[in-house]
Amino acid sequence: MQQISVGQLFEDNREKLKLTHVSGNLDTPIKAADETVWPADLVGHMNQMHLNRVQVVGAAEIAWAARQPPERMRGRMDEIATVRPPAIIMADGCEVSDGTARMSAETGVAIFTTPSASASVIDLLRLYLARALAERTTLHGVFMDVLGLGVLITGESGAGKSELALELITRGHGLVADDIVEVFRVAPDTLEGRCPELLMDFLEVRGLGLINIRTIFGETARRRKMRLRLIVHLQKPSPGVPEATRLPLDDQTQVVIGVPIRRVVLPVAAGRNLSVLLEAAVRTTVLMLRGIDANKEFIDRQRRAIDGQSL
Repeated sequence: MQQISVGQLFEDNREKLKLTHVSGNLDTPIKAADETVWPADLVGHMNQMHLNRVQVVGAAEIAWAARQPPERMRGRMDEIATVRPPAIIMADGCEVSDGTARMSAETGVAIFTTPSASASVIDLLRLYLARALAERTTLHGVFMDVLGLGVLITGESGAGKSELALELITRGHGLVADDIVEVFRVAPDTLEGRCPELLMDFLEVRGLGLINIRTIFGETARRRKMRLRLIVHLQKPSPGVPEATRLPLDDQTQVVIGVPIRRVVLPVAAGRNLSVLLEAAVRTTVLMLRGIDANKEFIDRQRRAIDGQSL
């Protein structure tokens, strides 16, 4: 399970939110209690039901607290001290009360202040935590932006993945990552692929070695990240390996970090224009995302013809 420290959250967002560290421990980890908790839910307005997340206190919470009896507020502070949230952020330029300062000194809960509005603080930190704590894995292949769709090209060594990627780049498409693709689950049904910093801009082609895509083709030939929407597997003819289905009636999928991704198998053979075939697979996927399925349309036509209905 991924986790970050309160100090890392502070350093990564100090300039954006104009954060100031008032007191408390910066080594406290921020992590989901279990897999059912989404990372973006680990920050929010002060809430007695979710005291184990980063608490954001704004002008509205301060105004509400001013209307409460002192005994009730002492009870609330005792509850917070018992649970010990990772951090409390005083937003809207609010000052730290004496009771909050004492609680921080006794428990080590980190206290920050910021002039930013509480809603904007929560929105920014939700996005930050969703990425920083996202489930992740590493896949082998070439990750491309083809017609605006994130496509992972996979296959055995020597299948021609890098050569296909190079041809796609010359046709105006973009490279995200070659060989190693870091995949992050940034939303329940969304995967984002990125390139490790060490390999960024490089493509390894047999016979040529490493080539710098950005240097040769320009800035527009590379992408920082893309959503993974399609996996194209290059299959070389091998004994004992069944050939790709000529007319697949059901969509093939590959599950990556719990998210099903459409998968297409392209047989590799002499004379086949794989770049055109891959572009066609991408266009077909885009149409399917819009509810247009050529296979189902053909089956419906065939059924109507059998039943004697007009096509």
